[in-house]
Amino acid sequence: MSNILNTEMMPTIMAIAESSHYLVGAVDSSNNFIGLNEVRDVEVLNSLADAKQYLRSHNIVTATLEFQSAYDEMCGTDTVGSCRQIINL
Repeated sequence: MSNILNTEMMPTIMAIAESSHYLVGAVDSSNNFIGLNEVRDVEVLNSLADAKQYLRSHNIVTATLEFQSAYDEMCGTDTVGSCRQIINL
């Protein structure tokens, strides 16, 4: 994982309001949300527990947990979400 994830990327679990899934990836230095695998695909998981386990399986112990409103998702706001927290896995 060290060749994929570096200090310029922050592992992130993203939850969208009223959605039944969690997006798991990383935010890069350009504020892009990208996947953790070689082709940069974002992982879609059904629960927060599954999202945390996915990150643990990639030897990640700290991540950002971000909740976004449906408005944030549709409009792609560039401001920091009002509900963002660093969590230990």
